[in-house]
Amino acid sequence: MSRRDFIKGATAGLFAGALPAAMARDLPEIGWRLASSFPKSLDTIFGAAETMARRVAQITGGRFKIRVFPPGELVPGLQVLDAVQAGTVEAGHTAGYYYVGKNMAFAFDTALPFGLTARQQNAWMYSGGGLELLRELYQEYNIVQFPGGNTGAQMGGWFRREIKSLADLRGLKMRIPGLGGKIISRLGGVPQTLPGPDIYPALERGALDAAEWVGPYDDEKLGFHRIAKHYYYPGWWEGGPQLSFLFNRQKWNALPEPYQAALQAACAEANTRMLADYDAKNPPALMRLVQQGAKLHAYPKDVMLAARRTAFEIYAEEAKKNPAFKTLYGSWKPFRDAQIQWFKIAEAPYQNFLYYVK
Repeated sequence: MSRRDFIKGATAGLFAGALPAAMARDLPEIGWRLASSFPKSLDTIFGAAETMARRVAQITGGRFKIRVFPPGELVPGLQVLDAVQAGTVEAGHTAGYYYVGKNMAFAFDTALPFGLTARQQNAWMYSGGGLELLRELYQEYNIVQFPGGNTGAQMGGWFRREIKSLADLRGLKMRIPGLGGKIISRLGGVPQTLPGPDIYPALERGALDAAEWVGPYDDEKLGFHRIAKHYYYPGWWEGGPQLSFLFNRQKWNALPEPYQAALQAACAEANTRMLADYDAKNPPALMRLVQQGAKLHAYPKDVMLAARRTAFEIYAEEAKKNPAFKTLYGSWKPFRDAQIQWFKIAEAPYQNFLYYVK
C-alpha cells in the first residue's frame, strides 16, 4: 500500500461493517494493549479509545482485540509516546503537544494557539496535507499516527482570582501544557504540565493558582469549580485540539492488511464521535457549573492581543532553528490563513446572526 493510499484510506469506511466470516476465519487472533493519557473518569476522552477498540473487534469478528488501560496501570500518562516508540505497548491514545519537549513540531498534532478550529484541523489533516507531514515526524519515533478525537474549542481555565489585565498573569502558577504554556511563560506566568488526575490536588494544596483542562463536561467531573470559581473563555491556545492514536511501527507493519483497514476506519469513527459527544454534553454542563457558583469571564483584550503577538513570535523563532517545525508551519500557516478568510465570509456571519440578533 502506497503512503498516499494509506493516508487516503484513513478517512474511508467511517462506519465500516464486519469482515466477511470466511475472511475473518483465515486471519490470526491478535491482542494489543493501548495506554491512554486520560483517566477513566473522563468518559468522553478515555471513551474514544474504547470506541476505537470496540469497533476494531466488531469489524474483525473479535479476532483483533485491543485492551485500553488508563494512565498509571501500564505507563504514566505523559509517557505514552515513549512506551509506544519502545514497543512497551503496541498502541497509545494521547495528545501530541504533551511531547513538545522532544520536538516543538508535535504541537501541530494537537493545536497551536490562535490556530485551527476542530473542523479546520480535520480539513488540514485529512485533505490539506497535515497528516502526511506529521507521519514523517512520527516516523522518526517509530510510530504511525492517526487523528483520535477533538474536543472543539476549549474553555480558558479556572482561576482562584480574577484576571483583570495582563499584569495579573505575572507570577501566576498555571497548569497549561504545550505552546500555550510557553506563551504564558513569556507573559510572566509559571506554566506547569500535569496529567488530568494530578490537577485537582495541585489546585487544592495551592501548588497551582489556575488550571485549564478541556471544557464544562470534563471540568465538572474533575471538580475544579469547587476550588477556583473564576471560569475564563476562550481557550485561545486550543481552538480545535486533536488527540491522536499512536501505533508502534513494527507492530503496525506486521498486521494483516484487513486489520490495518479496520484500525483506520475505527480511528476515523472515534475521531468524529468525540467531537459530537462534546458538542452535545458541554452546553448542559456549563449551565450546571454556573448554577453551582462558577463565574464566567472573557479574557481581557490586552491578554488576548499580547498572547496572539507572542504566539506568532514563537512560531517564527522556532521555524528558524527547527527543520521539522519549519516544514509543518509552511503547510499549516497558509492553510490557516485561507481558512480564516473563508470562515469569515461563510461561517462567522451566520453564527453571529444566530447568536447575537434577537
